[in-house]
Amino acid sequence: MKTDSNKKVVQMFKHNNTSAKIINVCNRFDLIRGGQLTDLNIAYETWGSLNKDKSNVIVIFTGLSASSHVTSSSMDKTVGWWESVVGKGKAINTEDHYVICINTLGSCFGSTSPVSINKKTNEPYRLTFPELTVEDMANASSMLLKKLGIDSIKVLVGPSLGGMKALAFSILHSSSVKNLILISSATQALPYAIALRSLQREVIRKDPLWNSGFYSYENPPLNGVRIARKIGMASYRSSLEWTQRFGRKKSDDNKLNQNTFGIENTSFEFEIESYLEHQAVKFQNIFDANCYLYLSRAMDWFDVAKHGKSTLDAISKTKIDKALVLGVTTDVLFPSQQQKEIAELLSLSNTIVEYKELDCIQGHDSFLVDTMTFSQEIANFIKTL
Repeated sequence: MKTDSNKKVVQMFKHNNTSAKIINVCNRFDLIRGGQLTDLNIAYETWGSLNKDKSNVIVIFTGLSASSHVTSSSMDKTVGWWESVVGKGKAINTEDHYVICINTLGSCFGSTSPVSINKKTNEPYRLTFPELTVEDMANASSMLLKKLGIDSIKVLVGPSLGGMKALAFSILHSSSVKNLILISSATQALPYAIALRSLQREVIRKDPLWNSGFYSYENPPLNGVRIARKIGMASYRSSLEWTQRFGRKKSDDNKLNQNTFGIENTSFEFEIESYLEHQAVKFQNIFDANCYLYLSRAMDWFDVAKHGKSTLDAISKTKIDKALVLGVTTDVLFPSQQQKEIAELLSLSNTIVEYKELDCIQGHDSFLVDTMTFSQEIANFIKTL
């Protein structure tokens, strides 16, 4: 019975990770805040070809909810989460570069996480999974790259949480990274972002089906994850975008006088409400609740200053030649001021820095939506290397 259940756990997120390769990077992995994992597995995907001197490597670190499937390939035609930016002839050109996208340690899309089987118990880790940090994610990625025989990264790309991982990686494994592209990231989480993520975690925990983390995978806490995603969506986009996009338009599925308050999610009066519901339902069916808790908390704990006497001292440990730092004027989750701070710190650390504050209306998610603007900036930067 346990075996059948465990197989379901392993398979449940496979549809979002069909082309990922999964390899064991070490038999024992000690985490920063204590605890250890045995048989650490990391999922990744690659595009393009590695040249003879291995000098054309671009590594992409993902945000919180993304898999390693950044773009389609001959093996998997499914559209990736950054399809317009990565590929043949695109900003991150797979004809010229060997591109590796690494799935985050703690994510439910192939890397070891709370849904993985703990070999000591033959049960999923769930909340027995050790406390996870951004630095753990960076260290696990370093182990994967060493397994792949990659010692030097031409460009390390990180949006959002991926940018936090990229900063941690550049400090902890400074000799491995030559150039950086950081998008809407931070040296530390701001109180506003911590507060929002705290609310997201609370609604997941308050879902009766969460059951202190020991929920049934056949009947998971979907309501909690759905509402958490709605809170997230409200911070990922901007008021300006939603005013222009939705205004006060009524929803097509609105049924007046039946369900004024959208009880049981059967009716939403405004189009923005229907949009949030649609996005949240999509997410609840592909992402694990416990994984969300762990990754979210790791972002709260991240603070570059812990790696030196100050934030500047920590950043000074990097050995970056050139960096592109991109911020968005409408981003409330990782505001442009934080991007400006990163750019200034890198510049003080003898890195040649290009900083751009982009006037996109899609808020934090702009890098996923306004891909034309971001593609232009990324392509222009890579051409200078």
